Amino acid sequence: MTLYQALLLFLAGVGAGFVNVSAGGGSLLTLPALIFLGLPTAVANGTNRLAILIQCGVSTGTFRRLGHDGLKLGLRLSVTAIAGAVLGSLVAVDTPDAVFRVVLSLVMVLALIVILVRRKGKAGCPPDQPGAQTGVGHPRLQLLLFFLIGLYGGFIQAGVGYLQIFALYIVGGLSLVRTNCVKIMVTGIYLIPSLAVFIADGKIAWLPALVLALGAGTGGWLGTTFAVRKGEVWIKAVLALAVLAMAGRLAGIY
Repeated sequence: MTLYQALLLFLAGVGAGFVNVSAGGGSLLTLPALIFLGLPTAVANGTNRLAILIQCGVSTGTFRRLGHDGLKLGLRLSVTAIAGAVLGSLVAVDTPDAVFRVVLSLVMVLALIVILVRRKGKAGCPPDQPGAQTGVGHPRLQLLLFFLIGLYGGFIQAGVGYLQIFALYIVGGLSLVRTNCVKIMVTGIYLIPSLAVFIADGKIAWLPALVLALGAGTGGWLGTTFAVRKGEVWIKAVLALAVLAMAGRLAGIY
């Protein structure tokens, strides 16, 4: 790996870490960068997970220092997410690339439309003010949703943040700041056994993984600080840009 390639990988990690906190789809930046280095797809998939795990750890710590703690809810939802992630990581069947790109682009655009619609009785309630919802709605349904999210994340990972936003923000009724806090924690937890599967199969390129992890951790810190200080309006703006950009790329528009 040349110095130029390392710099490119680091910058891709910074961008992915920032986007993953406020929205999702950061892996759609880092996976192509890893493949550009000449890594096989399976190795790129495993290598990418180490960087995301580091980013989740940094972001979770930053959220807690800034007064947002999703530990209790995150641990509860992680129980089923871990089961799904292990199963998804063990699946050897590859989704056709063309089908994956089109379906995921449609899902992201649909999620954007729903997320940008104001929820009645929730829009005027800041996350840290009296009256803000701190408990997730439909808790039993959430366990099923997070099993499916873990299954998807364990198998593909790219775009899983959008699914968690749907579960926590749309179905669960949490604020976007708290949603991002919980989703980062859950992702970090279920990635531990998922990453172990890839390590056991020798699907990690350690030097690129460490460079990417350094960038992702930096981007995660920046994204978390941005999300907490700017609040829902700016998170929605970043989310909209990320969704439209990734969806257009997946659909082959550019």
